Amino acid sequence: MSLRAVDARLLNAVLLVALLAVLALVLNVGAVDIDLQKALGDAWQRHTSIESLILLEIRLPRALLAALVGATLGLAGAALQGLLRNPLAEPGIIGVSNGAALGAVIVFYYGLAGFAWFVLPLAGLLGALLAVLFIFLLVGPSRSTVTLILAGIAINAVGGALIALALNFAASPYAMQEILFWLLGSVANRSFNEVSIALPFMLLGWGMMLYCGRFLNALTLGEETARSLGFDVTRLRLVLILGVAASVGAAVSVAGNIGFIGLVVPHLVRPLVAYEPRRLLLASALVGAILLLLADIAVQSLSTTSEMKLGVITALVGAPFFLLLILRSRNALQ
Repeated sequence: MSLRAVDARLLNAVLLVALLAVLALVLNVGAVDIDLQKALGDAWQRHTSIESLILLEIRLPRALLAALVGATLGLAGAALQGLLRNPLAEPGIIGVSNGAALGAVIVFYYGLAGFAWFVLPLAGLLGALLAVLFIFLLVGPSRSTVTLILAGIAINAVGGALIALALNFAASPYAMQEILFWLLGSVANRSFNEVSIALPFMLLGWGMMLYCGRFLNALTLGEETARSLGFDVTRLRLVLILGVAASVGAAVSVAGNIGFIGLVVPHLVRPLVAYEPRRLLLASALVGAILLLLADIAVQSLSTTSEMKLGVITALVGAPFFLLLILRSRNALQ
């Protein structure tokens, strides 16, 4: 076994332990103080108590969803930065986030969310699917990386314009407020229903992106070199984009738009994996989950009467990092 393999496994093991520690910490945070040990004991013995209900019905699904969404965004950001060979790439660049958001906004606009719990996440998933379908219709048979980026930008613009139109013509201030609050991103008031509908699509997307790890390594040498090494560039690019679409679409459909995680996380992890795209994928997923859980702890700790939205915290942290990244890039070119 090579030293590099040992280092990769050690890093992932350390990150996994850190993730479990942060997950345990999140379960201790909330509006009401509970005895976590008693809650776990009651839940294990299937004894209904206030502590076990708070743990199982409120805190655990919220924590799991934050970890899953963070892992999805971190992994998708690393995959897209490797595919596009652009350090500023992030999940929203291919239009999936706005597509999923538009599907959810339509549900809010027409008041359909009250019919059943699955209407909102299902609409988000359908919006993401339609965004990907339109992207590949725009790209056509060539499916070049540049055309893909341009198609994603176009879909993003259309989705953003339609969301703004829905906000402009919202039937009541309450509907507009509901749309805005959802767009800011949050994992509050979520249950295992949202986890169960999003998890299969997330797992599918994770598997497709991780499958492309060796391809991303080869792609650092250029598309022609990757083809000469036996990789079907067109097919693997399609697999990766569909993986990003499935997982990010599911994440946005249940948690709203949460920015900057997909952009920031790969930059934090890249030096730890010797800048190797394949090793970056899993490590970025773990760090993304940790960061979003920490952000949710900050949300619950800083909130008073009304809870701050998760997307606001990630933007407050991510925006200065983005500016620093721009300054570093400018200085490197001088």
